[in-house]
Amino acid sequence: MSVGIIVLIVVLVVLFLFLGFIWMSYNGLVRLRNQVKNAWAQIDVQLKRRHDLIPNLVETVKGYAKYERETFEAVTNARNLAQKAVGTGVGSQAKAEGELSGALSRLLAVVEKYPDLKANTNYLALQEELTSTENKISFSRQHYNDSVLTYNNKTQMVPSNIIAGMFGFKTGEFFEVTVAAEKEVPKVSFT
Repeated sequence: MSVGIIVLIVVLVVLFLFLGFIWMSYNGLVRLRNQVKNAWAQIDVQLKRRHDLIPNLVETVKGYAKYERETFEAVTNARNLAQKAVGTGVGSQAKAEGELSGALSRLLAVVEKYPDLKANTNYLALQEELTSTENKISFSRQHYNDSVLTYNNKTQMVPSNIIAGMFGFKTGEFFEVTVAAEKEVPKVSFT
């Protein structure tokens, strides 16, 4: 074999390996980006469920707590803002959902004043559904943020960051708690 053929074979092997690297990196980035989108869709499903439960919870509490109009309006307004924030981006939707969580906390604090309400089966069923939904939202947020972390690492670390830059892959945005009320430790009272 001549030196020219050996050099040609080496160049073709190196080119093939380079193209293979680009192909694998690109497909890996696409897979991770789709995983982030799927994780966000799971949050959306749970937030929709939460938005659907809130009017029933508010109406049930209204029947017992006729003098808590401000709290009901705050929950209703926060729910409406959260629904309007759907699709506006992770940051703005996270902020709206945080405000809704704060309003719900105030609503649940109002319930403590009405022992008859706490024994009402409709209220108890709604509260259990809401608690279950809140747990699912927390799990979905964690899964989403884990997916974003993996994706961001891939888009920012060498050598895959080169491929990410070449093909326009942008880093993902974390779903962060921005409302102070949602960061506070809940108060538990057994009185």
